[in-house]
Amino acid sequence: MTVRLRALERDDLPFVHLLSNDSSVMTYWFDEPFESLAELTDIYDRHIHDNRERRFVIELDDENRTSAGIVELVEIEPVHLTAEFQIIVAPWHQGRGHASTATDLALRYAFATLNLHKVYLIVDIENAGAIHVYEKNGFVVEGTLREEFFAAGRYRDALRMAILQRDYLNTSS
Repeated sequence: MTVRLRALERDDLPFVHLLSNDSSVMTYWFDEPFESLAELTDIYDRHIHDNRERRFVIELDDENRTSAGIVELVEIEPVHLTAEFQIIVAPWHQGRGHASTATDLALRYAFATLNLHKVYLIVDIENAGAIHVYEKNGFVVEGTLREEFFAAGRYRDALRMAILQRDYLNTSS
């Protein structure tokens, strides 16, 4: 099944709302699963023209063009040419390779279209599945952030991982 990324639209907000209110998803985003659709719409409206963000829906090329998750490049820094990468694959679409494909598509966009130098991410040290996907796509660990976030009732360590444009372009050609 083909996976593609497309720009996040206002009509996608109910899907994003569903993901952002799922506690199994938000624990790994170090956030509480509490966001109203009105709040999400307000955030969307305030950020729609923000050039420091690119938000995409992971879409499956099936008969329904099913939404399988979201990918974001945020905190795009125009001087240093860096951005933070974030991804959520809906729990009911996990384990099918969609995260790896969507990550590769987002990196291709970041490096070939936006000409970014570096893309980084923060991941829960206990999220072995995500770490595997990131390493498979060329991210390397830059360091451990000790007790960086409070989620699910305790402080959690996180890894900062990153990939450079030259490394991505040398391996994806």
